[in-house]
Amino acid sequence: MTPDGSQPLRIALVAHDNKKRDLVEWARYNLAFLARHELWATGTTGSLLERELGREVSKLQSGPLGGDQQLGALIAEGKVDFLVFFWDPLEPQPHDPDVKALLRLAVVWNIPIACNRATADFMVSSPLMESSYERAQPDYETYLGRALETDAPPEVTDAPPEVTDAPPEVTDAPPEAPETPSARAEA
Repeated sequence: MTPDGSQPLRIALVAHDNKKRDLVEWARYNLAFLARHELWATGTTGSLLERELGREVSKLQSGPLGGDQQLGALIAEGKVDFLVFFWDPLEPQPHDPDVKALLRLAVVWNIPIACNRATADFMVSSPLMESSYERAQPDYETYLGRALETDAPPEVTDAPPEVTDAPPEVTDAPPEAPETPSARAEA
């Protein structure tokens, strides 16, 4: 539990290969804070954190093998409170659609996200991290209750569609060109 007696936060930790060392250093520096909370991580990052911090981390699959999607599902289920995701903006990722989906879900469900060390430092030092802060839960009832095209049955009539024998009207005259400023000057 946190010092005020509230439940521990469920913190997800993710880092791309070139950012794993940064995340481990950040986690070591913030070990006292992290020790009070439940930690989740994608595969390789979780193994590194367990070894370096000497504490248990709930590990998912490696990011490219589905770990980012597993984490996104936990966010959608309301099982993650805070995401620390040190992603690498300079290297292409083979699982980039999964990365974008994870970040999108964190925004959709209003989960605080730190994507670099400076932001993570600001967030964990915020007084809100040690209080019983309740983040606003998005209300998607309107979205979920919207009418879909398939919700309304198609109209059924006994009459066949109207058919006409007349072809469309055709004229031999070319369409008129719009008047231009130079045409007005010549007139």
